[in-house]
Amino acid sequence: MDLKELYRDVILDHNRHPRNFGRIEPADGRAEGHNPLCGDRLSVFVVLDGERVADIRFEGRGCAISTASASLMTEAVKGKDRTAIRALFDKVHALLTHPDAAPDGALGKLAALAGVREFPVRVKCASLCWHTLNAALEHGAATISTE
Repeated sequence: MDLKELYRDVILDHNRHPRNFGRIEPADGRAEGHNPLCGDRLSVFVVLDGERVADIRFEGRGCAISTASASLMTEAVKGKDRTAIRALFDKVHALLTHPDAAPDGALGKLAALAGVREFPVRVKCASLCWHTLNAALEHGAATISTE
């Protein structure tokens, strides 16, 4: 199996069986994200323990890439602090937007998002959950749009 097949399988698995799907009430942070270009809508809920994300969940409807990215993100950030999450966001953003960016070993399964950059219109699908998470962490409650 080549790397592209492996990445595709990870995306399909996380779309079909999203991890950390659902809401958390009460949540320390919550944000709504919307991508009007393809109709993706999601909510991200976080519970904090100081600066660390103790729990995170998401719900909503979106394309396979949006759902898989949110599922992968929740697995990757659970237990991390805001600084580590920001560093991870920067690595994912570079992976999605720079054609020559190689997947960093620290990304783990998030490296599966590398294939998205071949479809520039889908980059917003993959990054919507990250922007929504940032809004939940920064503002406690927010609504964002990726227009």
